[in-house]
Amino acid sequence: MSSMNPNLVFLNSFLDVSDETFSKLKNIAKYKKLEAGELIAKPGEMPNNIYMLVSGMMRAYLSSENGKEFNKNFFMPFSFVGSLTALIQNQPSKLTYEALTLCRVYEVSFQDILALCKSDINISNLYNRILENVYVKYEERQLELISMDAKARYISLRKKVVNIDELIPQYQIASYLSITPVQLSRIRRKIKREE
Repeated sequence: MSSMNPNLVFLNSFLDVSDETFSKLKNIAKYKKLEAGELIAKPGEMPNNIYMLVSGMMRAYLSSENGKEFNKNFFMPFSFVGSLTALIQNQPSKLTYEALTLCRVYEVSFQDILALCKSDINISNLYNRILENVYVKYEERQLELISMDAKARYISLRKKVVNIDELIPQYQIASYLSITPVQLSRIRRKIKREE
């Protein structure tokens, strides 16, 4: 039964998606496996696709002139990953989007999605809901950065991604929290003592 399909269940968390709408989306989606380290968008390049992450973990990061990386976002299943600002504005990506672990994704051409939005109000509504969700998550992240201290941000991240410490290197986590790896080890030691 299609209602048991986890991808449909995920889409239904935004909006009630009919089997017909789901099959239209399936027709334009390509299933792919991404190896750890594989990139789906690079700075200066025009992106074409958006990805629905089904398993694994991805990140979006900014590289500075001197090669330092700043993690802007982590993505876990189920979520939409891609250089959305660049796609919407039809401009090159400013960020790099990378698979941190082996990932399974559905790749969809952004133009195909827009074309479907014009012809199908259900897909248009779904697209709007997804954009709303992306915006809400973005604002949550901004508020965390300005209202929480580093320890609280780390605890919040561990709640979202329970096994984050086993999944990716410490420097990646520290970068996401806007702290140094040394500060992160101090925070981790402090939490261990409190547990």
